[in-house]
This record gives sequence, structure tokens and C-alpha cells, in this order.
Amino acid sequence: MSDERENAIDVREAVKRYGDFTALKTISLTIKDNEFFTLLGPSGCGKTTLLRMIAGFENVTEGEILLYGQEIENLPPYKRPVNTVFQNYALFPHMTILDNVAFGLEMRGNSKADARKRAGEVLELVQLSQFAARKPSQLSGGQQQRVALARALAPQPKVLLLDEPLSALDLKLRKAMQIELKHLQRETGITFIFVTHDQEEALTMSDRIAVMSAGELQQLGEARDIYERPRNMFVADFIGETNLLEVSVDAVEGGRAKCHLGGGHELTCNAVDEIGAGSTVHMSVRPERLFMSDAPTESESLKGTVKENIYIGTDLSTIIALADGPDFIVRTSNSDRGIKRIFEPGSDIYVNMEQGAARLLID
Repeated sequence: MSDERENAIDVREAVKRYGDFTALKTISLTIKDNEFFTLLGPSGCGKTTLLRMIAGFENVTEGEILLYGQEIENLPPYKRPVNTVFQNYALFPHMTILDNVAFGLEMRGNSKADARKRAGEVLELVQLSQFAARKPSQLSGGQQQRVALARALAPQPKVLLLDEPLSALDLKLRKAMQIELKHLQRETGITFIFVTHDQEEALTMSDRIAVMSAGELQQLGEARDIYERPRNMFVADFIGETNLLEVSVDAVEGGRAKCHLGGGHELTCNAVDEIGAGSTVHMSVRPERLFMSDAPTESESLKGTVKENIYIGTDLSTIIALADGPDFIVRTSNSDRGIKRIFEPGSDIYVNMEQGAARLLID
């Protein structure tokens, strides 16, 4: 991703308070032009509040937000080159799909003919031209969601804000819409800012992700970086599935740390700049970066006993009671079952880590 692109949004030390409650605590981040950017976090973390501040539905208590280099605090929502797709689609039930999309354009001063022409173009973009004469009640949930998208795209905003727009859809349709949304973003060249609490959704679509918790920015980066190099306990535990072990750090050198568990077992893992020798912190390792064997390997190995195998379709999840720590989960792809031996419950085994799989975390 080029750093030469203009910033669509600059959030500079933004704070939002409601009386004594601080919903956002000094957030700073930039969103590039033509980027698919996701605000990810659990309910109540402040992600929708930040989205509403960008849209102009909430004011900024402290700090500032710039839109393409211009401060927008005093610019009302209808004058911002921004549009929003909400969780509930809010379509007019008595209007046809074409009229639903054209309505906002007419309210902005477009002639009826121009509005309907543009509405037809965006309905074609979201592949709904054949349903232009239908009413919203005659469409499925996924089709209604695409109408809401078409309506938001029709005025050609520079930035499109999406507040959990897929949460009402069933799993299969939601996955299909994730791909469609990413395709639309690339085709239109519009900056998308997407709010979700769904980690897989964020990883699937985003150029970059801002992980938030309790009104604070926990980590900002590309999807792969967020998943494979989580910075702290919250990010590691919230994004996907991980195994956590408490370790004591003996030495740190060249980005690697020598650690030991409570029982004295020694491990080597990737270090984080803020963690030094003498610290007691947690180590994270993803289940798919582990494998089991009868004997320890040259990589990091932990002794344990198989408690249970759980079949989950594409993978087999094995729960292991470690001899020197908590339960661990090892995930084996079902395509590997002819290659990697499946150990039955009660088996004494070694859990082995791929090189570089273990990472220290800031607690």
C-alpha cells in the first residue's frame, strides 16, 4: 500500500465525552484515500461513536477530525462528502427500489430524470437492475442490503461509512456480501470505513484494521499483521483463536526472547520492544501453528495429554492438558489427516511450535 496517497480522514487526538463518561479516549489515526478501513471491536468499544463523529452526527469533545485535509467540526452532515449505510436499511416501503435510490438525489437538487438515470446506474453496479420496479418487501435481506448500498453510493460520496451493515444476514449470505463489498470498493474507488465486531469479517475485507477496546485504539495495521503479530493480550485474544501461556523473560536479544514457564521449562519466542528481561508476561501461539508428535522435536516442545478431539468440518481441534501450563488447542486441517497422525484422548504427546510461532504480548 503506497504512502503517497492522500489521507481521506485524519483523526487527531479525538476525545468524546457524554457527561462524566468518556466514550473515546484520545484516538489518533489516518485513513488513506481509496482504502477499505475497518474499525473492529466488541460492543461499547467506541467504534460506532467514532464513525458518527466522522459523519457529523456527533461532535468532537476534544481534538479534531480532518476530511481530505479540511477540519470538519463545523460542517453539518449533509454538507460532508460522506454517506452512511446503517445496520437497518431504512428503505421506504411504499416506494419502488428505483425510487428509493433516486429519492436522496432529488432531495439534493437533482432533476427527477437525472436522479432516476443515476439510480439505474448504481442498481446495475449492485446487480439489481431487474428488480428496479419492485418494493422492498419483495426482496430478500441481502437484496435490500444492496439497495441500501446503491442509495448510499448514488451521490458519489468520497467516503462511505458502513455501520455493521451485514449483521442481520445469515452466515452464508454474509460471507457472499463480504466479497461483494470488497469488489464494490475496488470498482468505485471510494474510501470505505467499515464498523464490525466480527473478526473474520474484518480480516476478509480490510486493507487495514483499527482494533478498539474501551474507547482506546489497541492496534492499527494490515489484516495479516494484526493476526500474526498481535501487540497485546486483548488483540491476541479477540482476533481469532490463540493459546496463552504465562512466561518469565530471562533475556531479550535481536527481536527474540528467552523465557521459562513456572515449572522451569525453557522457550524461545518473538519479543516486543516494550518487554525486557525480568518481566512476567504472556506468550501467544495460534492453534494452526502447532503440531503433535510422540517425541519432542528440534522446535519448541511442550509435554501434554490429549483430552478431546473436536471435529469442526474443515479442521480437527484437539484440546491438550499441558504438563506445565493450561489447556492448549491444536488445530489440524482435515486435508492433513493422511499426513499428520491423529492422537486419541488419553495419549501422552508433545505439542510442537513452528519456528517463530510464539510471540510475547504486552499485558
